[in-house]
Amino acid sequence: MANVQERSRTRRQRVLDAALEVFTRHGYSDTAIDEIARASDTSKGGLYFHFPSKQALFLALLDEASVALLQRVEAAMAAESDPLARGDAALREVLHAFGGHRVLARLLLVEALGAGKEFNSKLNDLHAAFAALIADCLDDAVLQGLIPPLDTHIAAHAWYGAVNHVVLRWLMTGEPKRLEETYPALRSLLLFGVTGARENQPR
Repeated sequence: MANVQERSRTRRQRVLDAALEVFTRHGYSDTAIDEIARASDTSKGGLYFHFPSKQALFLALLDEASVALLQRVEAAMAAESDPLARGDAALREVLHAFGGHRVLARLLLVEALGAGKEFNSKLNDLHAAFAALIADCLDDAVLQGLIPPLDTHIAAHAWYGAVNHVVLRWLMTGEPKRLEETYPALRSLLLFGVTGARENQPR
């Protein structure tokens, strides 16, 4: 029984891995289930056993990618005790994750956005979760007197918006060659925006 379950999990993951590549290459609307089945070396019936529709498959892919990204960011933040250093770690990890996985970045920031309104709530959940992590850091920084009082909710969404735009530009233009090269400028801009003084940035 255990072997059957393991094979089923392996097949499901193989479908997800293939779907990530195919959706990113062709876009949501132009992707056919038949092509994902071929790419994953799975029968169409086997694919539908795990995912009853293309929409269900795409949503599962978004779920998996979102959870993996947030877990990476949370792990990076957990290594820091200073609240501003935690925010800095979140910024660094997001750029590193997307920079190392361009396909993942396109899925979350381009293909999902163009897939239709049914996916908007999923994207909004990801945006809200990341912004909440940043807002918590900023709230702690205000309480500790590291930054002046401010609307941390708005500031956190501004952080996310800035990162989102920089990653989108990189995806669309290929500039800079390495996404991680944007880190120093983004770090300076975002931290200066909440501290008001460069010397208050975490080192």
